[in-house]
Amino acid sequence: MVEKILKRIYMMLIFIFMYAPIVVLVVFSFNNSKSRSSWDGFTLKWYIELFKDRQIMKSLYYTVTIAVMASVISTVTGTIAAIGIYDMKKLPKKLLLNINYLPVLNPDIVTGVALMTLYIFAGMRLGFMTMLLSHITFDIPYVILAVLPKLRQLPKNTLEAAMDLGATPFYALRKVILPQIKPGIVSGLLIAFTMSIDDFVISFFTTGSGVTNLSITIYSMARRGINPKINALSTLMFATVLMLLLILNKKSPKELIGKGSDELY
Repeated sequence: MVEKILKRIYMMLIFIFMYAPIVVLVVFSFNNSKSRSSWDGFTLKWYIELFKDRQIMKSLYYTVTIAVMASVISTVTGTIAAIGIYDMKKLPKKLLLNINYLPVLNPDIVTGVALMTLYIFAGMRLGFMTMLLSHITFDIPYVILAVLPKLRQLPKNTLEAAMDLGATPFYALRKVILPQIKPGIVSGLLIAFTMSIDDFVISFFTTGSGVTNLSITIYSMARRGINPKINALSTLMFATVLMLLLILNKKSPKELIGKGSDELY
């Protein structure tokens, strides 16, 4: 009994340690004062000023645009790559998986400098396109790692059974395989989107003048002191991600898998 209580207290302390800074940030985004040490009354003025700030709105536009495009492209590419890797023989599969781990384990600063050097060597102008390509590059490995476990859970003869029933390879892939691995695809999409929104180091090295995302803008603002508008922006981003997770968690695993496999029969 005592051991069970201690485990719960330990778990509670971990969650407090993780989320206390976010709670403080949210609370002080409504603080009437710029001070982070005293409460001076409730206000929404920092949210109003946030939407009036052209620099932040421009950064938000680039951040969301690049994150959506990079996550969608990397999810499609990563899913196809995961299916291809899954069907490979043992040695090539092991080799490709080890290569896939490199961008995940590699320090961001190494990846950022390497990509910047590649773009300059190729004569590409640093800007929107180079940042988008960079985000796609580091998103793909995470999508592959999210989709592969779902492929391993499938019976080995699923595709063959569908084709024996008259399905073409493409139809079997679209109506049988993809619905079964849909939870992994959705997870990969969310991870890719979050990684793209969050990235600073690689974006910093691969962007050009006039193109910045929120992480770069916040870094530039923080060097001059923490502006309460940053708290308001961070609160809105946190609330958006939280709402997205709550909406997705409303669906049961059965609903996420879908009824695609039943349509064949």
